[in-house]
Formats: sequence, C-alpha cells, structure tokens
Amino acid sequence: MVNQPPSVSSVPAAGSQPKLLDRVRHAIRVRHYSRRTEEAYAHWIRRYIVFHGRVHPSTLGASEISAFLTWLAVRQHVSASTQNQALSALLFLYRHVLGMEVGAIEQVARARVPVRVPVVLSRDEVGVIMKHVTGQVWLIVVLLYGAGLRIQECLELRVKDIDFDRHQIVVRRGKGQKDRRTMLPMAVRERLQAHLREVKRQHEHDLAHGAGRVMLPFVLDRKYPSASIDRAWQFVFPASRICRDPRWGPPSRYHLHETVVQKAVADAVREAGLVKRAGPHTFRSVSA
Repeated sequence: MVNQPPSVSSVPAAGSQPKLLDRVRHAIRVRHYSRRTEEAYAHWIRRYIVFHGRVHPSTLGASEISAFLTWLAVRQHVSASTQNQALSALLFLYRHVLGMEVGAIEQVARARVPVRVPVVLSRDEVGVIMKHVTGQVWLIVVLLYGAGLRIQECLELRVKDIDFDRHQIVVRRGKGQKDRRTMLPMAVRERLQAHLREVKRQHEHDLAHGAGRVMLPFVLDRKYPSASIDRAWQFVFPASRICRDPRWGPPSRYHLHETVVQKAVADAVREAGLVKRAGPHTFRSVSA
C-alpha cells in the first residue's frame, strides 16, 4: 500500500504534531505579525490546499503555487495586491512552517495593477460629514483627520497612550511595527477626556462583576499578570460587549470593531449628500 501524505484536516492522534494551520498561526505569532496578517495568511493557505484537492502542501511545489496564483488572476479576477498577498502567504508557509525551498515560481499570469486616483476631501466636506457622526465615532474621525491615524491604529489605542499634558498620542506598533508620536488635536481634548471618564466607569463596573480584563499584546499578560485589569491598558474605544471567544483566553473586553466605524462613516457621507466614495481612511487625505 502506498503511504498517503498527512491530511491537513485530519484530527491528530495523541503525541502527534499540531495541525498545519495551527503551526502556521504559531509561526506568525512568534514573529509578532499583526492579527489581520494572521487571518489573511491562514485564509490563503486554506484556499491553496482546497484548490489542490486537500493534498498536503509538503508534496506540492513551485508549479502548484504557479497554478493557484494563475487561477486567482484568470478565473477569480483578483487584484494585483490580493495575488501578491496570496503569494506571500504561501512563501511563508513553505519557508517558515514546512522548512522547504520551492525554488523559482514562473509562468504566473499576473493580475493587472490598476492606476487609481485617491479620493480627497475638502475641509468643507469634512465639516459636513462631521455633523452626521456622534459619540465614539465622532472622536475617532477627529483623530483620523487631526492626528493622521490609520483606523486600526486609532482603535488599538490604550488609555496610557494619550498624553494630555504634552498634547500628543503615542502610536504603538503602527505600520511596519514601528512606534511613533503624533499630535493630539485640541478640538478633541475635552470630549476625549469626558469619554475616558466613561471608559473608567465602565471598567470599574466590569471589575465589580468579576470581569475587567483586556487583551494584551504578545506575552505581556505573563510578564505583568495584573496589567490586563489595569486601567492604563484598557482600550480608549472599547467594544460594547465582552468577548468570550476561547481562542483569546478568559472573557475580556476588546476594542470597537472597525466595521462599526466604516458603517457609521458611510452613513454620514450619504446623509451629507456627498457623491464621493469616502471611508475612514479618506480623512487622512484632505485638500487645503
């Protein structure tokens, strides 16, 4: 009987190696890649395996990678950036998880790189949109506009990252995993302080009911066991509900999901009567 390669979806026996995708996630977390990169890489690796009939990737190589990337471009009509992301995921799989060199990947039909003109808002348009957003979203939009934050950078802010005395914000692990400082807009100061008082009350309520934990980056919860319930580590824009997903450990309060902001901004743009296709990222590109 011919030995079959291990199935990526099979349940491992006691003492056997973890499943392939679990190994992928572990390798990504060891290298401190972002959560979104982890989700994207796992998605493309899963699709690659399914495309080749659930054959284990260790038995495949450059020609199979080429066939998958060509299929994405020709049949699925993905963008060039999407195709490149899929290639990066597969190279990560072979180099850092399977420990294999696949060699040169040739004869790939490349997706076309579009030339796009960015959407730019005028100051008047920003002012009109701001009249149609309220609460946390108003604060977030002001920080995107006035401090030049990306949406994920804004949502991942912790209470300790806001310095009212120096009028600055510290962005942790921004693009390229680099920290940086940026200005705290004066227009948001008072409302942000009032918002943080509400965040404090919510945190105290959580603590009184046996919760109050927040997710920490990397392994800081092991290094500083009490940090997860420290007010300084709470998210500036916490989610309305406590996360109870066992993948992230004990019940904890995560930050507001980006789709909440995206939907609120889309609604505000529509209510303002603008025909531009603007989203949260557009506030970083404003004309004089």
